[in-house]
Amino acid sequence: MTKTKSILITGASSGIGYYCAKALHSDGWQVIASCRKSADVSRLQAEGITCVQLDVSDSDSIQAALTRALELTGGTLDALFNNGAYGQPGAVEDLSRDTLRQQFETNFFGWHELTNTVIKVMHQQGYGRIVHNSSVLGFAAMPFRGAYNASKFALEGLTDTLRLELADTNIKVCLIEPGPILSDFRKNALKALEANIDFNSSRHGFKYAAATHRLSKPGAASKFTLGPEAVYKKLRHALTAANPKPRYYVTFPTYLMGYLKRLLPTSLMDKILGKISS
Repeated sequence: MTKTKSILITGASSGIGYYCAKALHSDGWQVIASCRKSADVSRLQAEGITCVQLDVSDSDSIQAALTRALELTGGTLDALFNNGAYGQPGAVEDLSRDTLRQQFETNFFGWHELTNTVIKVMHQQGYGRIVHNSSVLGFAAMPFRGAYNASKFALEGLTDTLRLELADTNIKVCLIEPGPILSDFRKNALKALEANIDFNSSRHGFKYAAATHRLSKPGAASKFTLGPEAVYKKLRHALTAANPKPRYYVTFPTYLMGYLKRLLPTSLMDKILGKISS
């Protein structure tokens, strides 16, 4: 009898995490979704998705959630999909130390702590898959996204190192690098911008006004925006392929930036990224 595979997913309240939790559940996986807010946990439970409360910026929450997940799976875990993150807009010169720290606590340190704890379980069972949802901004930085760029660049460096260190095991590590995907990402980014950046004291005030207008617009961010099912297609391959890819590009902008970064000198790449941003 084939064992049902289990997966823990972070950031499943909406967008990519929510879609992937439902899709994997439909595909026969034992899904342990997780959300930061208890109301979202209750909502997913009501929809028939097993869900636990997990705030990746809180160590106690990470340990409690993983303990509960392992209770539900009988002590093993086939896969971890780290997805819960947010984007902190703002010029680098306008980012306080605390604001940058908050970005890293959620997007980097929490993922690292959860991953390391899960790895211990995977070593004991002798197998596992770890998939990190990164971004095109994990290898191609854009202006006024410095905190998010930095957290994803750091994630990619750490993930590449972890993949090398686990090469002698049956634990596979993958990165997914989406471009624009339909989700609540821009809505949450607007909240972070308004909460943590002082528009009035910045020389970039007029650009923040434009950013506020852009982030508050409903619908797709660009004509290249795809639905979360595009990410799920790559996640499914990363979870089931005998030899998953180290990286999975999603959306045309990611493929384009990956190609241009390999081809162009930095000075020309800077001009292109600056023009796209403006």
